Amino acid sequence: MAKSASRDTNKAVKKINVDIRVPNELQYVALIGSIGEDIARNLAEFRGDRNALASQLNLVLTEASANAMEHADVGAPEKFVRVCIRIKNDCLEAKVYDTGQGFDINRVPQPDFDHPTERGRGIFFIKTLMDTVTYRHVGTGNVLRMVKYLK
Repeated sequence: MAKSASRDTNKAVKKINVDIRVPNELQYVALIGSIGEDIARNLAEFRGDRNALASQLNLVLTEASANAMEHADVGAPEKFVRVCIRIKNDCLEAKVYDTGQGFDINRVPQPDFDHPTERGRGIFFIKTLMDTVTYRHVGTGNVLRMVKYLK
C-alpha cells in the first residue's frame, strides 16, 4: 500500500493531495474511509461542520471503494483500487479508479426505501452527499469522480 501527501503551507489556501493504492480486498475499505475522514476533520480553512463533512467523506469513499472492489474486479485480489483525494482552493475532489467493465451511473435505480435491503444504496448516498458525481472510462479503466464544494 502506498500513500503520499503534500501540503502547500506558503499560500492562504492550502492544497492537499493524497494518493492511496490498496489491494482489491474489502479489508482496506475502512482504511480508505478513515483517511478521508481524517483529512476532512483537519481542514482548518473549512468554516462549515467539519465533523459532518468528515462523516460524509468517510461514507462516500467507503461506498465507492467497496463498489470498485465488489463489482469492478470481482474475485481479483491481485488487482488494486486507487483513491485520490485532492483539496485545492474551495474544492474537495475524490476519485476512485477501477479496471472493471464499467457501468452507466445514471441508470442505477433509486433505492426502494419502502422495502429496504442491505444493498443498493451506495450510489444514491454518494450522489446525495456530493455536489458533482461522474463515472467515466479513462485509459484502461474507469474513474468515479466526486466533488464537494467547501464554501
